[in-house]
Amino acid sequence: MIGYLKGQISHLFADFCFIDVAGVGYRVFVPFSTRQKLSIGLTITLFTSLQVREDAMLLYGFITQAEYDLFIHLTSVTGIGPKVALSALSAMTPETFRVAVSQKDITVLTKIPGIGKKTAERMILELKDKIGIVEAVEDSSLTECEVDNDQLSEALAALTVLGYSQSESMSVLKKADSSNCTVEQLIKMALKEFARR
Repeated sequence: MIGYLKGQISHLFADFCFIDVAGVGYRVFVPFSTRQKLSIGLTITLFTSLQVREDAMLLYGFITQAEYDLFIHLTSVTGIGPKVALSALSAMTPETFRVAVSQKDITVLTKIPGIGKKTAERMILELKDKIGIVEAVEDSSLTECEVDNDQLSEALAALTVLGYSQSESMSVLKKADSSNCTVEQLIKMALKEFARR
């Protein structure tokens, strides 16, 4: 319905922004990868997807066509909604995701908060033909911490309960040290990082 918006960023929050288009302010939810490229006063074009629910109509925006395409692919998978799709885009680049699906790399896919083994397998099954064969690429955006998906999800959930948004929490959790990270250690590390901001 709304293919893109071109306007000025008037307000900026952790996981969404207001973009002023000819005097109308659109609330647009964005992944961390897009959020970090935005600033108040910036005139920008965002590719958008309108998601209609029973109780709301939500607009999601992306700075690149690749991010938009991945969001559309992800939300077409059974059981995956916009929030998990944004988590995927905040956790890795579209290129890394496409490689993981192409090579059936469940380990990489389960690094996405909210994605377990069964969901990762379903993603591969439903998206492999859409993604095609892709060669491996380097991606430093993945967290180096050797934690399982449950630990990361628990830490993310705890930070959300404390009032931090999913996107800003994910950005901090990506900085975790590589070693044995418990949920408690992840949360402490995140809170220290937030305190420094």
